[in-house]
Amino acid sequence: MKKLFLVANWKEHKTLSEAHQFMISFLGNDLLSYLAKNVSVDRKIILCPSFILLPELAGLLHEFHLSGKIKLGAQNISPYPDGPHTGEVSARQIAEFASYVIIGHSERRREYNESDEILEKKVSAALEQNITPIFCVSDKDEFIPSGVTLVAYEPVDAIGTGSPDDPKSAQAVASYIKEKKHIHYVLYGGSVTSRNVDLYIQQPDIDGVLVGGASLDPVEFSQIIQNANPLL
Repeated sequence: MKKLFLVANWKEHKTLSEAHQFMISFLGNDLLSYLAKNVSVDRKIILCPSFILLPELAGLLHEFHLSGKIKLGAQNISPYPDGPHTGEVSARQIAEFASYVIIGHSERRREYNESDEILEKKVSAALEQNITPIFCVSDKDEFIPSGVTLVAYEPVDAIGTGSPDDPKSAQAVASYIKEKKHIHYVLYGGSVTSRNVDLYIQQPDIDGVLVGGASLDPVEFSQIIQNANPLL
C-alpha cells in the first residue's frame, strides 16, 4: 500500500477559537467518508499548529475518535532536555501531544540562525522521545542528521511565493536524497494547493507534501488530501 504524508504547517497562525472552528469545518467536509472509501492509499494526515494549540487539538481528536487517523506535530523542539531553558519546549513535553515535529524549516534557519549542530541536537532530542522528525532541506546536498527517515524538500523560492517548483525538478531532488542520503520518505513543500498537489504526488519518489498557507483553510486542506492520488 502506498504511504503518503500530508502535513499542515500552520506556522504562527490561529487562536484557540479559530483552531476549534477549523477542526469542526475540516472534519465536516466529507473528509472522513472519503478516507473510509479510499483505502488503497495510506494517507498520514499530520496537523502542526503552534505549541499552545496542541492540547486543544489533541482533545478534539480524542473526542471525535480520530487520534488514530489524524496525528499532531509540533513546529519546533528544544535541543535541550527539561531544565532551565526559558521559552523552550522539551521533547518530553511535546511527546504528550505530538508524534511528529518539523525541524530545520528555512524560516527558522533564516530568522533564528539555526545551525547544523543545533538541528542535529533537535533531531536527537526528538528521537529519544519517539517523535518522528520532519527534517526540512532547501537543496539536495544540505546536511541531514543521522536517524532522520522523513525529509521535506522545500526550495526557498517556492515558500509562500505562489511559485511552486517544477514537479520534475522536485522529483529529481527527491530521488537524489533517497539514493544518496538513504532517506525513506521525501515530501515536497512550497506553494502547494489543491490544484497542483497531484502533480507532486504522482512523482515516483515524492511521498507527500508539506503545506503552508493552503492548510489554514479547512476546505482547501481537505481538498488537498482528497486530490492527493498517486499513480498506483
